[in-house]
This record gives sequence, C-alpha cells and structure tokens, in this order.
Amino acid sequence: MAKPLIKEYGSPGRKGYSLPEVDVPEKDPEEALPEGTIRQEKPDLPEASEVDVVRHYTSLSNMNYGVDSGIYPLGSCTMKYNPKINEDVARMPNLANIHPYQPEEQVQGSLELLYELKEYLAEISGMDEVSLQPASGAHGEYVGLMIIRKYFEKKGEERSKVIVPDSAHGTNPASATMAGLDVVEIESNERGMVDIESLKEAVDDDVAALMLTNPNTLGIFEKDICQIQQIIHDAGGLLYYDGANMNAVLGYARPGDMEFDVIHYNLHKTFSTPHGGGGPGSGPVAVKSKLAPFLPAPVLKKEEEKYCWDFDRPDSLGKIHAFYGNYGVMLRAYSYIRTAGAEGLKEITENAVLNANYMKEKLKDTYELPFASDSLHEFVLSGSRQKKEGISTVNIAKRLLDYEQYAPTIYFPLIVKEALMVEPTETENLASLDRFIETMKKIAREIEETPEVVENAPHNTVVRKLDEAQAARNPDLRW
Repeated sequence: MAKPLIKEYGSPGRKGYSLPEVDVPEKDPEEALPEGTIRQEKPDLPEASEVDVVRHYTSLSNMNYGVDSGIYPLGSCTMKYNPKINEDVARMPNLANIHPYQPEEQVQGSLELLYELKEYLAEISGMDEVSLQPASGAHGEYVGLMIIRKYFEKKGEERSKVIVPDSAHGTNPASATMAGLDVVEIESNERGMVDIESLKEAVDDDVAALMLTNPNTLGIFEKDICQIQQIIHDAGGLLYYDGANMNAVLGYARPGDMEFDVIHYNLHKTFSTPHGGGGPGSGPVAVKSKLAPFLPAPVLKKEEEKYCWDFDRPDSLGKIHAFYGNYGVMLRAYSYIRTAGAEGLKEITENAVLNANYMKEKLKDTYELPFASDSLHEFVLSGSRQKKEGISTVNIAKRLLDYEQYAPTIYFPLIVKEALMVEPTETENLASLDRFIETMKKIAREIEETPEVVENAPHNTVVRKLDEAQAARNPDLRW
C-alpha cells in the first residue's frame, strides 16, 4: 500500500508548533523590509499537527534499510553494525559542544583524545606519523598521492606514473588523475593477484607509486607482496596502501611491515561509523617518517604535557579540510578501538575472515567462484551461470529485497563478469549468515523454476522494478 504524502496528513487549521509572545516592538513588514522581498501569496505548505509530522517521518524511516535492519554485505565497503556506545561517546556534551577553533588550552581533553587516536592508527598500520584531516577514503587517497608528488618534487625528480591493478577500487585511478599523475593499469593473474611480469613491464624510471589494496578487491591477500615492494622500491618508486580493507588484517598484518610508504584509513568502515549516501566519513593518512614533512598542516603534536597544533611545516601540502577533520567520526573510531583493545581488534579480523569463508563455502556450488585462491574478509561470486538462464546479477540483487535483505556489491570488480561481491563483516552471527545463504540458494532455485519472478523483482517493496535505462536517459528532476 502506498504511503501517504505529508500534505495528505494535513487539514486546514492544524499546526504542530507554538510560538512565544513577541517581546520586541512590532513593525509593519512592508516598512521594515526592502520592496519586493515580501511574498504576496502564502507558501503552499501542509497544515499538519506534531503527531502527523512524527508519523509521516516514522513511516518514511520504516521504508529504509540499514545496518540496524539486517545484513548489509557490501564488498569493500565494510557496512558493519555500529555499537551504540560509540554514538553515546560522540554525543557527550563536553565533546559535542566545543568549537574546533577554541583556544588549545580550553580543549586539551579533546586534543589528547585525537592524539591518542593518531598514535593508535600509527601503531595499527606500522607507520610513523598520521594526519587526521582527510574527510573520506577518496580524499585520503588524493592527499597520499599529493604527498608522493611533493616528495619527488623536493628531491628534484620528475615522476608521473602511478601503477594501478585492474582489480583496484574505482577511486584509485580517479584520485591519481586528480593529483595530476598518469595511471597505468596492470592485469591480475589467474590467482586474482598482481601479475608480476605485467608489473615488471610497467616499471621504469617514471614510476612514482604503486597503489595497492591488500587484501585486494577479490578478498585475496597479495602473497607476492615482498617481491612487489622490492620491484617498486628498486625502481625508486613508493608504495601506496588503500586501507579500505583493513578489516581483514587488524592485529595480524601491518602495511608498514610490508614496506608500504603511505596508507589511508577509512575510519567509517574499519572502525565503525554509520555511513553511506555520501557521508559521514574520515580518511586519515599515515606515512613513514621520510614523508612526514609533507603531511597536511597542522599536525597534532605533544610538547611536554601539552597538546597543540603544529602549523610550522614549510614542506606541508597545506590545509586540506575545514577545521581539523571530521571530529564526530574520529570520536566513534576512538571509542571502537578503545572498546575492542588490541586483542579485540585481532578478533574482529578473525570473525570477519571466518564469516566470509563460511559463506563462500556454502555458496560456491550454487554460484560460480571465478578465483579459487584463499579469501580473507570478502569474496566474489559470479552470476554467469544464472545469466545463461536469462537472469542477470541485478535481478538477483533486487530479488533479495523481497526477502528483506540487502544485496552485496554487484558488477564489481570489473574483472569478474556478473560479479557478486560479498562481505558479511565480523558483526553478523551464524543465524544471520545462514539466512542470507539460504535466501541466495532459494533465488537460484527460483531462477530454474520460475525465472519470471526473479526477472520482475522486487515485488514487495514500496517502489517496484524501475526502467533504469529510461530513468538514466530521461530523469524527472521536478521533485
């Protein structure tokens, strides 16, 4: 049944507010305001009571799906359940009500918290210094690449090439291009990892960096990482680590120990903040000491027993974010790390890897598994078998909505046809995993027995199947 619009709740004369008596001298608006600024007709707004408005927005919220509703298995996005204690911490008045430009002596507690977070991120990644400024993962990538550019400029070297595997996140080549660098794509091998021979062919004196996600977007750990870093470093280049998949290695492997030079985090993914739909996010960048001078200014430091911002950084990129970064996301990340502790972070990795491999084993005979290499926190299936029956991966994704479950990432990475990229995260329990597995198997059976049901899905949602081609070519922007 269609949900009523807000104006359908309303009735003439209803209102959901009360205003205090005017306690200043009244003036005629015609005299007080410039000519032409007063509207001649009342705005066409619904007249609704408070309860009408509350019920309307509550009804709308029930149409939405999020991590509090059920499993949200978006591969490479780590849409995990967010513990509510993190929200309580972020809303503490002494933290939430300060202004970022208050004098340092008035906000020593917050600066101490951010400094500790910075130290934790350095330790977890095996790096030496951290900037908390970048606002998102892609922003962190851009900042990291600009640091690499500044590093070579300072050395007097002109290097413009960034090597990116074909399984990389889409933001990798985009960030490199934004940073004024040239992208060179290399192929994956039959194991779903970097092809060493292709890498060697791409490397020359113009290489500034290799951007690598490890484990990669197939959920596979790059077992040749020592050889990869040797090839790049021998050529004088640097290694950039895309930290979107840190969920898979917390407490077990550190990019710095793999000889990476730069890494960005996605605090909102790895360390638990509600995100999606454009925000909120936070993408701190961590670097080895030789790159620390180029970090965005200011950098938070500790002098004796005082915490302060260091603006005196002549080689810095400069400021790249309003204020000092997305403070609310940092608070949630700090809470998550402190709640978990060192052993808890390792357990996060263990459960994420266990959950993903359990699901992979249960589904690999129903859907194709293009790469048989060991998976960590996520895995990629293919709907190619179902495609032969006339049903595309997008139809499978939409059918999942009828069973009140969200779809995995589809059609990515691009090296897998009809890709279904599944990341259950560590926060899902066995019952939740089994429900998703059984639903995926049930949809596969439907494709064999009643394919039209899947082809025309979803059937139970407020908005039914859309003509996506028509919507893209002729969007209705009036509303």
